[in-house]
Parts: sequence; structure tokens; C-alpha cells
Amino acid sequence: MSENSQQSSFLRVLGRRDVVALAFGAMIGWSWVVLTGTWITYAGVLGAITAFLVGGGAIAVVGLTYAELSSALPFAGGEHVYSERALGYRASFICTWAIILGYMSVIAFEAVALPTVMDSLVPGLDVGYLWTVAGWDVYATWVATGIAGAVIMTTLNVIGVKFVAIVQTTVVLMILVVGFFFVSGAGVNGSLSNLDPLFAEGVTGITSVLVMVPFMFVGFDIIPQAAEEIDLPYRDIGTAIILSVMMAIAWYALIIIGVGLVMDGEALAGADLVTAEANGLIYGDLGKTVLLVTGLAGIVTSWNALIVGASRALYAMAKADMLPAALAEIHPRYHTPRNAILLIGALSVISPFFGRPALVWLVNAGGLGIVVAYAFVALSFLALRKHEPDLQRPYRAPGGSFSGYLALVLSIAIGLLYFPGSPSALIWPQEWSIIVFWIILGALLFGLSRFSKKAT
Repeated sequence: MSENSQQSSFLRVLGRRDVVALAFGAMIGWSWVVLTGTWITYAGVLGAITAFLVGGGAIAVVGLTYAELSSALPFAGGEHVYSERALGYRASFICTWAIILGYMSVIAFEAVALPTVMDSLVPGLDVGYLWTVAGWDVYATWVATGIAGAVIMTTLNVIGVKFVAIVQTTVVLMILVVGFFFVSGAGVNGSLSNLDPLFAEGVTGITSVLVMVPFMFVGFDIIPQAAEEIDLPYRDIGTAIILSVMMAIAWYALIIIGVGLVMDGEALAGADLVTAEANGLIYGDLGKTVLLVTGLAGIVTSWNALIVGASRALYAMAKADMLPAALAEIHPRYHTPRNAILLIGALSVISPFFGRPALVWLVNAGGLGIVVAYAFVALSFLALRKHEPDLQRPYRAPGGSFSGYLALVLSIAIGLLYFPGSPSALIWPQEWSIIVFWIILGALLFGLSRFSKKAT
């Protein structure tokens, strides 16, 4: 395979702490601030936790396949590298383009979330009414804030992954400290009576949350995407993947418990930024403000990490002639995939024009892309186990091929929840339109790449 023989264009600058911070920060993002109330309302506290344990457990199993593959094939591109070697060119395109949809949905999500949190921190930001989307008014100042955030994050990522990692580690530590005080305060000041009902809407409620879970955990696969920039033994790359997933499962479960203890059903119904308001009930207005700032930090960590992942995936596809060659260009000074990062930045400025309803649309549409990619990675794991048993695997998944079969079954099972007939199926036209747009964009870029290659 070409990746094996080529000298890397990237710099190996990421240590163990950098890697875990990138992955964990990518997974927690902003959703725990704004969506926790939705999860509890849909499924109840224990129902929501059940959904995250089931979904997170499935992601952990998938993570085992990633851990083995990333240690065996530590090259930029992650999913692209595994699927191309195991399944071939076309399968690799589908797999990688699907995971990029997941990455882009998170990036776009953060571009929408940023104005949301800024409006809470700076009252009166809603200036310059533009239009209404699904009952939500969109303002020019909101759009401008989202676009400004996209420009800043794009610039940071062009400058270099090491700088991004330093920012990531610092911000993640801040989030963990605030999270500790929130959960501790909820345990002291909350009430068990607020947890009733423990389950809401039964299985339907749990599945409604479960379809959101893949989106919440996208980010651990940032590690294999940036494998050529990681300065660790290959076995440790796999271990870092599993550690980051376990940390994210624990984080979401604790945040759900904390909010559930502090806020009853009536309070949840009237809350907008639920976790921040729950912290306000514990520590007063200062507590609310501190958690909003922490949520803003979560936007930074997720945005940062997912740009890293998406840009490396685009780079790998371009190197393989699946996308226009310009996307494989490396910045001569910063050693980053400049054009790939700039394309991501350009796409991310679209979402603020749709306002807050786009948050849920992006979560659900992106989730389908993620589980499709996970299924392909599981297939790649099984194929390489069968056809290349002698491939050096510094990290070997517990259970061997069984882990791959289980990851495949779980990915398909979760994927089916997005399709018509499921109580949590994607909504037409909003969510399916995102899927259709992404397929058309991929086909156009793929066609342009093939045309350019033939022309030369």
C-alpha cells in the first residue's frame, strides 16, 4: 500500500496526554450542556444512562477494532487506510466519506452552538433578524458569530496540530475540574425524588436517545486519523483509543445523573441550556456562568479535534486519488493539510444560517454516517484477520475475530434505527436532505478527481 512506503509529510509531535485530550475533548464537546435535558425528557434518567451505556458499550467494541488496526497500520487517514487495504478502492471511498460526514456534522454543530452559548453569556446578541427556521429566529449577529468562530478554528488548525493539542489539553483539564464540582454539588444539593420517572417512554425513549449516541462519541477515531503525528509506541495508540472511550462513557453518565438530581421534569421543560442552569441552581448565577464558559471550552475542544480528523481523512483520500489532488497539499511551514482544512472551514460557515434546529438535524444525520463507517471498519478488521494473519499487530483486540463480528452486528443494529420503520428514524426532509447533500457532494468531488487524473 502506498502509505507504507512513503515518508510521512507530518511531524510526530503528539504525546500520550495530547492524544487522549484530543479524543476525549472531541467526544464531549458542547452537547452535554444543551442536550442533557432532551435525553432525560425522552428516556428518563436511567433510560438515558442505559442508552449511553448500551451505545457507549457498542462504541467501545468498535474501538477495539480501531485499536488493533491503528497499531498495525499507523498512517494518516485511519478508516481510509484500513478499508482500502482490506476492502478495496470503492469501499474505502464510501467508508471514509461517511466518517467525514460524522466529523463535519460535529464541526457544523459547534458553529451553530457557539452563537447559542454566546447569546447566554452576552444578552442582546440577537440583532438583525433574518428569517425563521422550524420556529427558531435566525439573526445576523448569530450568523456572524458562527462564521467568526469557524474562521478562528480554521486558522488555528492551519498553524499546526501541536499548538492545537496544547490548547486542547489545557481546556480539557478545565472541563474536568468544573465537571467534578458540578457532579459533587449535585450529589450534595440534589434530590432523589427528581429522578422520577427513572424511565420515560420505555424502549422508544431509550432508542430515541440511542440514535444520538454515535454522534456523542465521534472523536475517539481522531487518534488513528492523526497516527502519523503521534510520538508513541504503536501498542499505546490502541490503548489510548480505549481509554478515551471509557472516559467519555463515564462523563456522560455522571452529567445525566447530576442534572437529574438537581432538576425535576418541570424545571427541565423550562430550561434551555440545561446543565448550565442546573449548575446555577447549585452555585447561583456565578455557577451558571462558569459552566457556560466551560461549555464554550467544550466547543473549542470538539471543534479543534474534529477539524484534525476530517482534514486528515480528506488528505488521505486525496493522496489515493479519491478526491482532488489539491486537498493533499501540505503547508510548507506548518506541515498541516492546508487545503483540506480550508474546505472544512468553508463548509462549516453554512450551518449558522439554519439556527438552533439544525443542532438535532446534524446530530442525527451525522450519526448515520458514523455507524456506516464503523461497520466498514469492522469488516476491514475481519478481512485483514483472515487474509493477513501475519500482519504485525502491536495491540490485539481481546476476543480476536469475535470482537470484529460483534462490532459489525452492533453497528448494523444501531444503523437500522435511523431508517423508516424505526421510532427514531431520520426526519424527511431536514435530516435526509443532509444525507443526500453529502452523497451528491462526494460524487461531484470523486468525479472531479477522476476527470483530473485522466486529463493528466
